[in-house]
Amino acid sequence: MTSETTSLGEAISAREEWRRFAAFLRRPALPARARPPSGASLRAVLRMLGLDLAVMAVLITLATIVVAVGIELPATALENMDISWLVVALVVIAAPLLEEIAFRGWLSGRPAHVFGLLAIVSALGSLVTLVALSEATGVGVLFPAMALVVFFLGLAAVIFWQWRCRPAMGWFARIFPLFYWLSTAGFACVHLLNFDEGSLYVLLPLVLPQFVTGSILGYLRVHYGLWAAMLLHALHNGTAMVLVLAGTFLAG
Repeated sequence: MTSETTSLGEAISAREEWRRFAAFLRRPALPARARPPSGASLRAVLRMLGLDLAVMAVLITLATIVVAVGIELPATALENMDISWLVVALVVIAAPLLEEIAFRGWLSGRPAHVFGLLAIVSALGSLVTLVALSEATGVGVLFPAMALVVFFLGLAAVIFWQWRCRPAMGWFARIFPLFYWLSTAGFACVHLLNFDEGSLYVLLPLVLPQFVTGSILGYLRVHYGLWAAMLLHALHNGTAMVLVLAGTFLAG
């Protein structure tokens, strides 16, 4: 574990920030602690957003060329969906919040984040399991389900409070590259659910944009905090929604 975050200071340009990101990709290392929210952190988010959008532009151009030569790509869920304000809110607000907590909330390696999130997942898992059991057996499980949810959420609150100041766990920092790449790959693979059909070898290249964005989000999370990853995720999804709405308007 290093104190890279506090010793590097603010990047003076987008190029320097991108150079740091490239060095991080070559050898992912967990900083001692993410930098607190500040103007410098916000500038870092905007610089990484520029990189993210530049990469997305390249990938969209490649996809356009593929379609132009006659190769048909599987349709995504958004293509057949009526875009409402609810859909926009889910994509731009709810998805960044929930996905960042799930895929990168624990990536700090701090006990409060790792075990607190595990307790929250246990609460949700208990609720889903007992509801499914109730539907299968016809036996009411409302009270035990709520009791388990309250127990695990209370446990999560205690963990977050009691361990809020503890640093990252040593064993987590040592194998951080494994966690970082698993998080990035998992984030990309879950977006395979956006496609209704298609073989795996066709679909995997189509989630390359999510893999690239996931790597950027992981970098922001450990260096600048979870809020930074959430913000870039929201801006990324917002840009995608603007492009979809613009395409729908022009087509109409």
